[in-house]
Amino acid sequence: MAEIVLGIGTSHTPLLTFGAEKWADYSRRDYKSKTLNLSDGRWVSYEELVAERGERYAEVATAEEFAKKQRACQEALDRIAEDIADAEPDVVLVVTDDHYELFRPSNNPAISIFYGKDILTWTAPPREGSDQWFGDMVETYAMDKTHSFPGMPDFAYELIERLVDQEFDIGVSNAVEDPKKNGFGHGIGFIAQRLFKGRTIPIIPVLLNTYYPPNAPKSARCVALGQGLRRAIEASPAPLRVAVVASGGLSHFTVDETLDRGIIEALVKGDTAALARVPSEALNSGSSEIRNWLVLGGAIAGRQNRWIEYQPLYRTPAGTGIGVGFGVWA
Repeated sequence: MAEIVLGIGTSHTPLLTFGAEKWADYSRRDYKSKTLNLSDGRWVSYEELVAERGERYAEVATAEEFAKKQRACQEALDRIAEDIADAEPDVVLVVTDDHYELFRPSNNPAISIFYGKDILTWTAPPREGSDQWFGDMVETYAMDKTHSFPGMPDFAYELIERLVDQEFDIGVSNAVEDPKKNGFGHGIGFIAQRLFKGRTIPIIPVLLNTYYPPNAPKSARCVALGQGLRRAIEASPAPLRVAVVASGGLSHFTVDETLDRGIIEALVKGDTAALARVPSEALNSGSSEIRNWLVLGGAIAGRQNRWIEYQPLYRTPAGTGIGVGFGVWA
């Protein structure tokens, strides 16, 4: 039967796609933001964040600290790539979110699985201005042009059928009609470009609507989906070695170490009950990508954590940035 041989969690922030010398340029957007999300559900401007928190992170929002953090993150990504190579999976299920790359408000399913043969990426439109980091980002995200990654149609179709039998309502897609208009985005491209190291491994995209109200799945539903995916995988008679990857997260665009470390602790312990209780108000904006890790938690509950790495990437004195996580379960 098919079996999960590897579980992986990895952030995919733009900060992981370019050198630390460009982090300050990227961070300028934070100072202008009026919609920074807090884990209690509030939205604040940068000025309001400073008024509430002060500038307690000024000592770590420095070029020296950026360089140190960047090295640690790249080493963690290299380690994941090595674990994938060692595990030799036949297929990788990538659980991630869509930022209106493939879907649009006119059609945005809560949960969707792609069962097509060719996974085509969307080409990001040119960006006006002189952002130093944009070119590196879209290249690492496989969004600089149309890239094609192989799917695994028959197995994906099996999984959809088994999830429907478990009473999950699954949106489906089997083709990208025009990748210049719509296509797969950063959550898929980052995994293939950064972690496969040039190898060709079939991918099955499992897309969650984490970002956009009103149909983002609740935490308990995400955990249940992961459990359902595991049952669906293990029910297949195909002798497939399967890796399940959560792509995205953790807290951003303000770093919440308490939230992040709580998620990581529950994942390491296999505490699906704790994962199912993560409040929705903590999962807004970028922090919504934690939902991808909740699905992973359901899928790999009971598996041994091989290693875990967490880095809070504070990029401004008020503490905007992202908590990045990397981990492998065998």
